Amino acid sequence: MFKKQSLQFLSLSLVIILIAGSCKSKFEKLKASNDNGKKYSEALKLYNKKQYSKALELFDDLSQRYRGQAQAEDLFYYYAYTNYKLGDFTSARYQFKNFAENYQGGPKAEECRFMAAYCFYLDSPLYSLDQENTNKAIDALQLFINLYPKSDRVVEASKLIQDLRGKLEEKSFANANLYLTILDYQSAVIAFNNSLRDFPDSKYAEEMEFLIVKSQYLYAKNSNDFKQQERFSLAINYADQFAEKYPASKYLKESNSLKKDSEDGINANKALLAEVLTNGKLARKIAAKDTNKTSLPSEKNNSQKIPNE
Repeated sequence: MFKKQSLQFLSLSLVIILIAGSCKSKFEKLKASNDNGKKYSEALKLYNKKQYSKALELFDDLSQRYRGQAQAEDLFYYYAYTNYKLGDFTSARYQFKNFAENYQGGPKAEECRFMAAYCFYLDSPLYSLDQENTNKAIDALQLFINLYPKSDRVVEASKLIQDLRGKLEEKSFANANLYLTILDYQSAVIAFNNSLRDFPDSKYAEEMEFLIVKSQYLYAKNSNDFKQQERFSLAINYADQFAEKYPASKYLKESNSLKKDSEDGINANKALLAEVLTNGKLARKIAAKDTNKTSLPSEKNNSQKIPNE
């Protein structure tokens, strides 16, 4: 009895293996054939069944054979979408872009131009990472808008650009904040100002303008004694601008406090420098302190511009 069951099991297993082998060999046989029409028909069937990996194998082979022929337009259209469906946005955007350029007068050119830009959008990384693809996506979407200003997709393209600019805005703010964190106060002032210039409507505008006041104050406080008055004065100017622009800000109290500290810093520095004129020992002490004082990172490259990364 046991021997009979074992034979039946082995027979069934053999049948399954043979069936599976025949299915595989059928696809492989089709791939190796020169019947391009049948191969293309099967590729479309696989695509419509959402068997994109197998469809891609056939489209990839056919792309070399159909190049320059009348049927190539539809082939390359599906070829691009197959890569897109598989999540290979780099290959997909390359195929969509080539399609849009090679078939500019065709009915699918607009769609493929948009999809090429959209693939760049999908490849845009987190704001904390390099934003090269984000900038390329913005350029590609703007090019689409310029080429097809009356397209129904213009509204969507504009929304995508806003989303991408929001990511650049996040990165710009984070980079400026980093300078403040690492105590590079002068660079922080420059970076916050750059960010406000590049993103004047930033949701962080109020906070950044306050942080400019704070960074400038800390820069002045940690400066050489002979440069403090000028730098405290600039902190006061920033605080006045902030108070005028944001009279109801939650940061106003702290900004006013920094302004008062800056005014006190100027008065204290004036008194110190006046005493230096009549006190040689104090003058030597200050000179030695300023000589040995550890420079802030921004003091080492005072004239270098801070990039708005």
